[in-house]
Amino acid sequence: MELKIFDVEHGACALLTCDNGTRLMIDCGHNGDTGWRPGRYLRDQGISRLEMLAITNYDEDHVSGLPDLLGNVDVEWLWRNRSVTPYTICQLKSEDGMGRGIEALVGMASSYTGGTEATPPRFLGVERQAFYNDYPEFDDENNLSMVVHLRIAGINFLFPGDLESSGWKALLSQRGFQKVVSETHVLIASHHGRENGICAEVFDTYGCNPYYVVISDKGYMYDTQKTVPYYRSKARGGPFRGETRQVLTTRNDGRIAFVFQNGQWWPQ
Repeated sequence: MELKIFDVEHGACALLTCDNGTRLMIDCGHNGDTGWRPGRYLRDQGISRLEMLAITNYDEDHVSGLPDLLGNVDVEWLWRNRSVTPYTICQLKSEDGMGRGIEALVGMASSYTGGTEATPPRFLGVERQAFYNDYPEFDDENNLSMVVHLRIAGINFLFPGDLESSGWKALLSQRGFQKVVSETHVLIASHHGRENGICAEVFDTYGCNPYYVVISDKGYMYDTQKTVPYYRSKARGGPFRGETRQVLTTRNDGRIAFVFQNGQWWPQ
């Protein structure tokens, strides 16, 4: 079993491959510098089917590789914040325009409705949960992010999309979410590690104390990306490529893989 977090610059894309061969992709950004795209990657691995695609955020950088993905593999299930209708996604994008990825997602969300008798795929050794704020309680893409919690072989991963402080606080009113936050072993930093993705209460009130924080981003473009020292102070740390690390970043470390074998786990 393996969870890969790809280097897709200021974007997001991760792939969980289970021991029974089922796969869950979380977001599907691409890398404009290297030309890496998720669909081509899967096809090159001889994979023609993706059991489930989870979308954590309705911004282009989370779905820029979706046209390529749909062109190369069959995607069986779409997992998203369903309080946001395809029509609402179009409305949210009316101000700054809709990219090709979001356009593909709108089409997909319109046709992937999931019948009452449809059975979701089973990811062996994995428990999954989603938390999100409902539209129109929030009407901005970031705070409508779907937070994905994965318990993989007993290890808890949290993917919060681009959730901002007010969105975090709203979700933290739920006891179930408080529990998930307090038990997180690996936190994917919200909003690519930017300052506005930080909610201090996550750590200081609800006891989030992960081994690792992972930041998916490209080189420093904004002062608000300089949050590594903050996240380092909130993480326990662990082994990574021959040293002890608290914060892993795709911009410096490239592709990061978490491996689960014989009751042990580690990033490499």
